[in-house]
Amino acid sequence: MRTKPAMEKRAPFATRFEDSRGRFVEEAPSATRTPFQRDRDRIIHATAFRRLKQKTQVFVAHEGDHFRTRLTHTLEVAQIARTIARTLGLDEDLAETLALAHDLGHPPFGHAGEDQLDACMRPYDGFDHNAQSLRIVTRLERRYPQFDGLNLTWETLEGLVKHNGPLLGPDTMLKDLPAAFRDYPHLEALELDTFAGPEAQVAALSDDIAYNNHDIDDGIAAGLFTVEDLMALPVVGDVFRSVRIEYPAIDDRMVTYEAVRRLIGLWINDLLEETRARVKRHKPKSAADVRALDEPLVAFSKELESPQRALRAFLYGRMYKHYRVNRMRSKAKRVLADLFEVFLNEPQTLPPPWNNLPQALDEAGRARIVCDYIAGMTDTFALEEHRRLFDSSSLA
Repeated sequence: MRTKPAMEKRAPFATRFEDSRGRFVEEAPSATRTPFQRDRDRIIHATAFRRLKQKTQVFVAHEGDHFRTRLTHTLEVAQIARTIARTLGLDEDLAETLALAHDLGHPPFGHAGEDQLDACMRPYDGFDHNAQSLRIVTRLERRYPQFDGLNLTWETLEGLVKHNGPLLGPDTMLKDLPAAFRDYPHLEALELDTFAGPEAQVAALSDDIAYNNHDIDDGIAAGLFTVEDLMALPVVGDVFRSVRIEYPAIDDRMVTYEAVRRLIGLWINDLLEETRARVKRHKPKSAADVRALDEPLVAFSKELESPQRALRAFLYGRMYKHYRVNRMRSKAKRVLADLFEVFLNEPQTLPPPWNNLPQALDEAGRARIVCDYIAGMTDTFALEEHRRLFDSSSLA
């Protein structure tokens, strides 16, 4: 007989939608949705969310439809986050919302694109994809007559900016933060020196679970490494071996599917066990108690740290630095560098409404607008823009 997985009632330290701190622009509540469900729906309908379907995860979007894009990665993160949040008794909708929003600020061509945009913007306070996510949901998305951005709840904005933990600390002051963070007028109201709420912590580690494991799948599918190459890795190799032993007749693709499925379950279970141990130790009574702790409440165990480091080192050497990926990175950087130079020096080549620049705008302000335009591009659109501007055989 099948049994349902154990589900816990709402935990005392869960974020309560009834007690949401609200939105910076006041709105009437929805008659059919909680504030966090409303946030989720606004993100799903955002232009930046739709563009994730043609943005690089590791492989450029046009290289094949079998590989993850930012959108499919985001959906996998959301699925994992909902599962973990439900099991811990947290607010599933808030965890899902943060998972869906966490990569909105990524430019085309993945981390190569981010590195190049940051280099182009170095004289103008740089570029950071997490800060760009905040800029998108508070300024660049224009879908509502009452305000710029999506006017998301305090809890969603807080979780978004603290995706990697507290922003301020002994070695980091407000002036050290990326410009796209500092430009937000309500930034300091998000309590930058504390950890995020529990749902945001779940979403952040769901991101780790998703990309660590689906990069194994994509790397094997792309022929960058084989199942045999993984056998020496701790935990990962054990899981792949166990699948081979249990199913000796299946091919390596099916071995990979089954092993990755088991690895995701292993990572989730480890996180659940470690988090429950920390709950027992700290006894938080509210989401505010979670924020006030001196360590994250949601975490992997120390026993999993070494296998995670080994896997990341393997993927770094065999996948992220593979010559095929390096070639893509090299081309992507040249494309974005060319686009940035043209648009900065010849702003009249920008399309409307981007070319409607205020007369008094200085070079730094112009650079930020150019950066916003390029960061919002998909891989395919960036390549097409480059062709239109630099291919002398095409004057269209």
